[in-house]
Amino acid sequence: MAHRAHRWRAAAVTATAAGMITLGLAAPGASAATDPRVDLRVLVVDDGAGPVGAITAQLRSEGVPYTTVKLDDSGRPAITAAFLSDTVGGRPRAKFQGVVLPNEAPFGAGSAEQTALEAYEKTYGIPQLDAYTWAHPEVGLDYTDGNGYAGPLDGRAATVSEAGRAGAFGYLKGGFSFEDNSPSVDESYGFVAQPRTGFTSYVDTPVPGGTGTGSLLGEYTHDGRRELVVTFAYNEYQQQFRVLARGMVEWLTQGVHLGQARNYFAVHVDDVFAPDARWDSERNCTPGDIDCAGGGGDTETPIRMTQADAQYAAQWEQSHGFTLDMVYNAGAGEEWKSENGGQDPMADQLLQDRAKYRWVNHTYTHLFLGCVQDTSTVPWSCAKNADGSTRWVSRSDISKEVSDNYNWGLTHGLSLDRGELVTGEHSGLKTLPQQPQDNPGLGPALAANGVKWTASDNSRESVQRTVGSSTLTVPRYPMNVYYNVGTKAEMADEYNWIYTSKADGGSGICEDNPTSTCLAQPLDTATGFTDRIVPAEAHTDLGHVLGNDPRPHYAHQSNLAEDRNLYPVLERVLADYQDLFADNTPIVNLRQSAIGAELQNRAKWQTALDGGRVTAYRIGNTVTVNAPYGTQIPVTAPEGTRQQQLLGTTTFGTAYAGERAAWGAPGLLQSALTLKLP
Repeated sequence: MAHRAHRWRAAAVTATAAGMITLGLAAPGASAATDPRVDLRVLVVDDGAGPVGAITAQLRSEGVPYTTVKLDDSGRPAITAAFLSDTVGGRPRAKFQGVVLPNEAPFGAGSAEQTALEAYEKTYGIPQLDAYTWAHPEVGLDYTDGNGYAGPLDGRAATVSEAGRAGAFGYLKGGFSFEDNSPSVDESYGFVAQPRTGFTSYVDTPVPGGTGTGSLLGEYTHDGRRELVVTFAYNEYQQQFRVLARGMVEWLTQGVHLGQARNYFAVHVDDVFAPDARWDSERNCTPGDIDCAGGGGDTETPIRMTQADAQYAAQWEQSHGFTLDMVYNAGAGEEWKSENGGQDPMADQLLQDRAKYRWVNHTYTHLFLGCVQDTSTVPWSCAKNADGSTRWVSRSDISKEVSDNYNWGLTHGLSLDRGELVTGEHSGLKTLPQQPQDNPGLGPALAANGVKWTASDNSRESVQRTVGSSTLTVPRYPMNVYYNVGTKAEMADEYNWIYTSKADGGSGICEDNPTSTCLAQPLDTATGFTDRIVPAEAHTDLGHVLGNDPRPHYAHQSNLAEDRNLYPVLERVLADYQDLFADNTPIVNLRQSAIGAELQNRAKWQTALDGGRVTAYRIGNTVTVNAPYGTQIPVTAPEGTRQQQLLGTTTFGTAYAGERAAWGAPGLLQSALTLKLP
């Protein structure tokens, strides 16, 4: 994305060949010494509808500062010249670098507020994003009766135009489709229309019932102003929005803003070296599991990878360019070896290929590290001491589980980070309803072993938090590929039990708590895994990838064994991703410690923003950011951006999606982060 140095000028803005615009227009009488200051903050005018909410969610996810004005708030500020701009030290200041509106004129055409806003945009060259509007000449489009269409868009194919790929949407390969998750529900409505003079389409789709293509999203340049016009409805979770959200923010901020976004995907494989229990399709539970009534021991052969499975894992990684995190229980592996003649070809193979994986400590024997469990009833409860207090697994037992496993890994040459840990079943952390608090011995044991990042279950705790005095959680997404199945048929059978009605032989849980995974009728166990479960789980996982969400996903070693159920899901996610994104926007595959640090940086940054402790602005081609000492500052800027140091400049950030971004900080002996744009 090309940006050039320029002088501010009081004249109409014209589009470049790349679909980008020189940044801004001049305040009257501007000169090189009095270039306006443009604050790096977005104004969001909110009508409470989904499209504005989606854009607001994207801004917050990236860490872009914004101010919201709610239209239905009787106490809201009026949109006036004074609200939008002022002077600082004699220099004209634009308080917002971009404006998000629910439509092209939410205050009413010709009203005082609309007039003030339009004058502000003309004066300072501020872009306006119309979150959702209909096709009509006032936004540069023909009415839909002129070779257009108005109606549902479910399942329809769309294409990013050449102009879109040359500009803010250059991270996309070209094509995508609108979601169609239910044939009985219209999930997205929109207007497909023909552009008029001044309108450049960035996203096109074939005109239903018409000829050629029409626009769904594009830029309307007119009267010295620029609008990004969106003519389809969406919410923050729909894939079509997720695909376009980055480009909408880049267009709105002209490629220079606080905050950053990546497409993250990491997969942890738990219980490596340990066997996993097997689902019993007759009893609809897992023998050996403490919640399986009438339990006793395992009644079926446990599920464990073979040497061939280990060989396949390494080959799969290489052919797909994706690294798995092997979350291992060494003690369980040693126990298996002792029970099988001292031989373990699977473990030997994994260790031979050790350098091909990342490895994470999962405790030595997978001991439950919370309260001592009383399994005399189903569900289990916490055992009590004589005085009625909770009986806890001891701090020393926790510490031994952590240290023994880590030391075994060092001895066997694993690529470990001492600061990373996944406890068995995320135990030790609070587990509702039985255990409403962390094991008091957990935090001290983790600190003593140098554990900085311990995994938690995102379905229980989605926000990073502190454990003890110095350890932070890393929430992980559980994948809907079950730990206790080795075959596709077993997976479909258990899925049926959970998600079908009692009348169909299921648990009936969906009758009380309906979800998108609930089934109208049971799956065919021969085909259900491939036809229903894989696309559904891959769609969910890809949604996380497209949501600027670094949290890892987790499955189990059993999912790499027998029918190897995990691979079809991963392959679908990776293939769908590659169909959408250009080579300059690869999946970012981080280890647990880096994910933890990313979440920590985001939380500190959001706290600084919420506290009003960040000041950021652009004057000409210089960006200046002040934040609380020690706060990492996320910035996205064009290629060629350099950071000003005490002496000279250095290249800023890393390349991603056609731009450069990083968590930055002021240079040595500097109080502010200063960037020089190309």
